[in-house]
Amino acid sequence: MNKLIFSKFTASLGLSLTMAALVLSIGGCGKLGEGGSDRSGPGKPKIALVMKSLANEFFSTMAEGARQHQAANAANYALIVNGIKNETDLAEQVNLVEQMIAQQVNAIVIAPADSKALVTVVKRAKDAGILVVNIDNKLEAEVLTQAALKVPFVGPDNRAGARKVGEALAKQLTPGDKVAIIEGIPTAFNGQQRRLGFEDAMKAAGANIVSVQSGRWEMDAANNVAAAMLSEHADLKAILCANDNMALGAVSAIQAANKTGKVLVVGFDNISAMRPLLEKGQVVATADQHGDLLAVFGIEAALKILKGEVPPADQTTAVDLITR
Repeated sequence: MNKLIFSKFTASLGLSLTMAALVLSIGGCGKLGEGGSDRSGPGKPKIALVMKSLANEFFSTMAEGARQHQAANAANYALIVNGIKNETDLAEQVNLVEQMIAQQVNAIVIAPADSKALVTVVKRAKDAGILVVNIDNKLEAEVLTQAALKVPFVGPDNRAGARKVGEALAKQLTPGDKVAIIEGIPTAFNGQQRRLGFEDAMKAAGANIVSVQSGRWEMDAANNVAAAMLSEHADLKAILCANDNMALGAVSAIQAANKTGKVLVVGFDNISAMRPLLEKGQVVATADQHGDLLAVFGIEAALKILKGEVPPADQTTAVDLITR
């Protein structure tokens, strides 16, 4: 790992934002232009980064990390950055990949919005001679096998990370306590793994999981789900959320139900809006998978493969527990 990446792991993760500030920033987020930001140049490989929702601070942070890396390595590669407007816009993400195929990029680094639905367009990219590196959310292994595809994955062990978060929560629970899980999109591999990690920790602690529902990675959807959970289970003790956007929605629902301090919350991603909530104890823990570095790791893997320095291979990246 180069000095820049190592230093970023140990650096401060930025200014704390209030939840209101995050909501304002989300309101202004969108796709980075119709074709992204193209910094192409002669003789350099062109790398396309295709992400999920830029309404999620995690992915806007990922985009900025990629831009900074390219700026520091401008002589080595050109970068095109794209993201979709919301987590469920699969058709738009497919369209972005097709645009990158048409632009004849050398490699696509993709955080797929769905672990199965994106495999078909990934195959089209591979058939066009484009290297594909999968980051963040792993493409479904069985579907890749059926398509006769091998795509290297660069990203964290989401199940292990979620288990760490769940174990931190378990320290504040007693056996038999009722808990609920708000998962991401059910067909997303990382969402599945985080749910399993939460379940691992809660079962080991003897907690009673009374509900598992999808918040589709989004704050508003999770707020509605959490409100229903609180209404149905008056003695609920905790809500485990598979990302921080959904944790923010759960915290808001708890406040509206006048149960702040009575129902614990955990998340995953360590976005800046979580910091004041961690400090106040409204959120017990989250997990930092270093979003600013995930795309960088994928880009660096793609560059090495393109140069023939390393064969395509999976790479597990760090995920750290964050508590008060």
